[in-house]
Amino acid sequence: MKLDGILLVGLLAGGAGTVHAADWPQFRGWNGSGITEDRRLPVEVGPSRNVVWSTPLPPGHSSPVLAGPRIFLTAYEGQKLLTIALDRQAGRILWTREAPRPRVETFQPTNSPASPSPASDGAHVYVFFGDFGLLCYTADGEEKWRAPLGPFNNANGHGSSPVLVDDLVVLICDQDTDSYLIALDKTTGAVRWKTARPEVTRGYATPAVFRPRNGPAELIVPGAYSVIGYAVATGEKLWWVRGMAWQHKSVPLIDGDMIYVNGWEIGGDVETPRQTPPFEELLAKNDANKDGRLTQEEMPEPMRRSYREDDLNHDWYLDAREWDFYRLHRGAQNNIVAVRHGGRGDVTDTHVRWRYRKSLPNVPSPLLYQKVLYLVKDGGIVTSLDPRTGEALKQDRIPGATEHFWASPVAADGKVYMLSQGGKLAVLRAAAEWEVLAVNELGDEAFATPAIADQRLYVRTRTKLYCFGRPDGKR
Repeated sequence: MKLDGILLVGLLAGGAGTVHAADWPQFRGWNGSGITEDRRLPVEVGPSRNVVWSTPLPPGHSSPVLAGPRIFLTAYEGQKLLTIALDRQAGRILWTREAPRPRVETFQPTNSPASPSPASDGAHVYVFFGDFGLLCYTADGEEKWRAPLGPFNNANGHGSSPVLVDDLVVLICDQDTDSYLIALDKTTGAVRWKTARPEVTRGYATPAVFRPRNGPAELIVPGAYSVIGYAVATGEKLWWVRGMAWQHKSVPLIDGDMIYVNGWEIGGDVETPRQTPPFEELLAKNDANKDGRLTQEEMPEPMRRSYREDDLNHDWYLDAREWDFYRLHRGAQNNIVAVRHGGRGDVTDTHVRWRYRKSLPNVPSPLLYQKVLYLVKDGGIVTSLDPRTGEALKQDRIPGATEHFWASPVAADGKVYMLSQGGKLAVLRAAAEWEVLAVNELGDEAFATPAIADQRLYVRTRTKLYCFGRPDGKR
């Protein structure tokens, strides 16, 4: 089955017959696209408007996933890391399971220890916590396997969600040292392959799956300064595109043979990349004790101020590898890129069709719906692009929602839903010249991306999971 150019058959193959096109089985739905064919979705919602049910929940930034009769998400309560299953029709909590927590890693205030979203094939649910690793439960809550991972060297905490591809669970584990991509057997939890990613540092993206008309499936994996394609079956690095931002957070979009990837980070909006000297030149001028490394005191200003962030392995020295990443960071440019699939090796100069560099999202992934690309940036700035050319079609601000946006936009029924941190749920009429139909107040903070299924909209706030639906004849 196809959904707006997305091939659904095969994404969760290998005994996963209980998952259907009507489900929302991973972060942002089928292949991270954020779209469905649902109809009759509400425009006006709120704590007392078009509520089918609402369920109080512990906090957590993970987004709800729907498979079979269940909804799955993760949360935390004090020091407990929780996986929660709810009844899809009534919102009743069916079971809660606690994961081990052998450590407490750091994360920034707008992150949480339960940010990665689950993935489910209907029969099982797979969850990841940065403070432990991966776990697999049956749909009824029986633990089937666990795979400890880490500890991780990621200053902001984790955000990458696992995805299911054929008979594998795949997870990006990008960090400031020893980044890797890992695939586990979804039945046993055994590692099938693990591929090092020495060319990247910290990141928070979720991969997408590309299935060529002829040839094996590929994983599209954004990371610091690049986008890389890997073979699903083996983890082999196949091709890559240079010139991306630092600290990727978005999931790639797949449409036919086109791939769209967004990357933004502070400092990447400069028109001309900033130049820095090679490490040998820096050593010659500043390495007072001639040990081939630089202490903070040996660093020239203003580099001393970012020293702790650039000291990736936290040994109080700056070495050649760390300086090379500093140079990449200084020269990185924010952009959303359109890449035509094909080729091997470095395809930057041959397969990049366009780049767009203005008003890009930090965390929210782009949305491709009805032949229009949508971007939502902090401050409630929405931009629509022509996916063929990267030309901007319309840019304007959502009235009353001029704050941070962490959730990614989703769409169905000719509507685009965008959720701000302050709990403003904007509903746009989907079009190149989009227009705001409503800005709904939920009265609570929100970080999770909404889900769409069953002609209903599922929205998680800091304290509740809402199911919104439209009664007959009403908005």
